[in-house]
Amino acid sequence: MKRDFITGLAFSILLLSSCNNGIEQDATGTFEATEVIISSETAGKLTQFEVEEGSTLQAGVEIGCVDTVQLYLKKRQLQASFQAVLSRKPDIAKQIAAVREQISTQKRELNRFEILAKNNAATQKQVDDIRSSIAVLEKQQEAQLSALKSSDRSLSDESEAIAIQIEQLDDQLMKSHISSQIDGTVLVKYAEPNELVMMGKPLFKIADLSEMTLRAYITNAQLNEIRLGQKVKVFTDSGKDAYKEYEGVIYWIASQAEFTPKTIQIKDERENLVYAIKIRVKNDGLIKIGMYGEVKF
Repeated sequence: MKRDFITGLAFSILLLSSCNNGIEQDATGTFEATEVIISSETAGKLTQFEVEEGSTLQAGVEIGCVDTVQLYLKKRQLQASFQAVLSRKPDIAKQIAAVREQISTQKRELNRFEILAKNNAATQKQVDDIRSSIAVLEKQQEAQLSALKSSDRSLSDESEAIAIQIEQLDDQLMKSHISSQIDGTVLVKYAEPNELVMMGKPLFKIADLSEMTLRAYITNAQLNEIRLGQKVKVFTDSGKDAYKEYEGVIYWIASQAEFTPKTIQIKDERENLVYAIKIRVKNDGLIKIGMYGEVKF
């Protein structure tokens, strides 16, 4: 009996000692990161997909590709149509060159006959006939020029429409090449090479884990203790009865109170309404999403 009493007393002392080694935190919360789901922007066979969960990706570096054969063939077809339309465009200067030359010739004749008429070597009717011929030729030139310009505008519009379709295909071809929009670590992989994917199908989830966010909760009484940009101490479990300390910066404070989440323990358990805060913490690779953290202001 005496031995059991001594054993129980020793256990109680050990338990109290371990509790005293803990950190008297001002708030607790869990770590999170901004997660981005990268989805397919085109439909087709996933011919290449070099992604593994846990791998680190750089923004803009190609990591996969959706089959582009049909898009490429369609682009070549449109390029051929574009060249065919351009070949039908009229050369306005050449096509009206003959009429312009006739008008120029008739104007020279008019000058010559006007001089002859002054010397009574030609009649006024001959001069008037030449003037009439020039007027007819100018009308012909105007009508021909109008028709050629109209044809040119029509073909230009047609070629522009084809050019826009080619640009659309170029955009689809570019989107067929898969890359991440951010630097980060692959959290989840949703597809495998040679799968048929549809537009909008998630391919993988990525997050930048170099900087984590601790979402913690404080009571109304603690609001006066913090401010935006304030540096605080953040602690995470590091083995038995040990903590690892980080420096954090408060960058967001909720403007409205909310009920205490069941998974969160706050300093004053009697408080039902709390305010969420977000603390930015540089990650040394040991902090994981969902890990608990403690804050000391």
